[in-house]
Amino acid sequence: MPARTPEECSAQVQANLNSGNLEGLMALYEPSACLVQQDGSPPRTGAALRKSLAAFIAIAATITTRITKVIRAGDDLAVLYTDWTVTASGMPLSGKSVEVMRLQPDGTWKLIMDDPFGRSC
Repeated sequence: MPARTPEECSAQVQANLNSGNLEGLMALYEPSACLVQQDGSPPRTGAALRKSLAAFIAIAATITTRITKVIRAGDDLAVLYTDWTVTASGMPLSGKSVEVMRLQPDGTWKLIMDDPFGRSC
């Protein structure tokens, strides 16, 4: 299902992660999107992004999110500040993310940068 707003895109990330839908999840990212790594290593893009998200799905993690702020830059960019909690193997982990999204030519929104710990440090 295409995301028609930045908030819908964030909600669909949660839904696809929780249902284990890797293809649906990847469809929410632009092809050149990046996933920022907590350890400071280079951001993951392309096949490395897919591998990271697949590993997350493989451990049957569940995520809950709460958008705390949305900033729009013009008509085609948005930054979302999201608080999240992930539970995997009964162990919770939480953080505060920064998600940058862009409006696509077809009217949908996709992630261009996902920094899960952007506000947690």
